[in-house]
Amino acid sequence: MKKLFALFLLTAAGLFAQAEKIELGSHGKLTIYHDDTWKFDVADFGDRKLVTIGPKGESVNAAASMTITFPDVDRFDTKKRLSLRVEVNGEQIAPQSIEGKARAKEFSLQTGFGFYCSFTDPELVGKPPQKGNYKTISAGMIHLAPDVLIEVSISADGFNSEPYNQLLGMIEGMEFVPAKGT
Repeated sequence: MKKLFALFLLTAAGLFAQAEKIELGSHGKLTIYHDDTWKFDVADFGDRKLVTIGPKGESVNAAASMTITFPDVDRFDTKKRLSLRVEVNGEQIAPQSIEGKARAKEFSLQTGFGFYCSFTDPELVGKPPQKGNYKTISAGMIHLAPDVLIEVSISADGFNSEPYNQLLGMIEGMEFVPAKGT
């Protein structure tokens, strides 16, 4: 009976899920699954795509952005190279954070590999949320394919908050389908 109830809940949740499909031209397609409380904006700049994710309502203080690029040369072809780059990039933020150091954590992805560093703003800890001013940020990179690289940032009022975890889940649950012939 418990298995049947769990299956029902998963099916019901699936009915309310939406998919944002992002065409990457000759590089393939990216699909991001979300519920109807989030809005997406996709801007195409030719050599890159910028995806911004924000709440539909005013009650949630969280956002994410993804810059998708298509490098000619795969400079981050190993996990080690990518994690080092993410930590080097994070060292710009680290001195002003509670963490004080950039430590790469691995994304749990279906395709490719990626890492992110998380930081907390000491000036905002213990204060009420301020719309558009986030207590925490996670910044990183995802290597989906030799010719598809994504820079990611997730901002929210806490790493354990529901909005942060929803955004992280969207990114970790995204599906990448390379173009045929690549």
